[in-house]
Amino acid sequence: MPFVVFAYLAVQILIVAYHDFQTKKISNKWSLINIGFYVFFTLIFPEYYTFSLETFIWPLGFFVAGFILFLMKIMGGGDSKYLASFYLLIPSQFHEQAFFSLAIATVLVGGSVFTKNIMKNADLIMTAFKNKDIKLVRSIFGKKFAFAPVIFISWIWFGWIIKEKILF
Repeated sequence: MPFVVFAYLAVQILIVAYHDFQTKKISNKWSLINIGFYVFFTLIFPEYYTFSLETFIWPLGFFVAGFILFLMKIMGGGDSKYLASFYLLIPSQFHEQAFFSLAIATVLVGGSVFTKNIMKNADLIMTAFKNKDIKLVRSIFGKKFAFAPVIFISWIWFGWIIKEKILF
């Protein structure tokens, strides 16, 4: 992977993560920018980026899974669109490793948020279960958290894992 692409994506996701953390929204402009860069990268880095089915498998998977999670009110629409377009900028030979890093970061951060919620609201949770108040339980655990910072954490970890394959 070209270093310039890795560094650009690190800076981009840091900016997106900051805005997502502040507003809990990811603008569609980032997805459009990523699609534009994907087309550009196919022209200047044809050894890494191609218009092939293999390139689109993971992004389409994220888009479909994100849409389902959006319908279930688990994930925001901007998160899934951004993640799908972000994956277009990861050379396809790295998709699986990038996904592994993202999955681990999601479990660690999500697990931490979940545990913090339980510890912070233990009495309220016990009351909700005693009263069989499912709405109260959902209000405790139904809060969205910014996902772009998780993507950033996974990207840095991913970079560490593939550091020998990043071309300077």
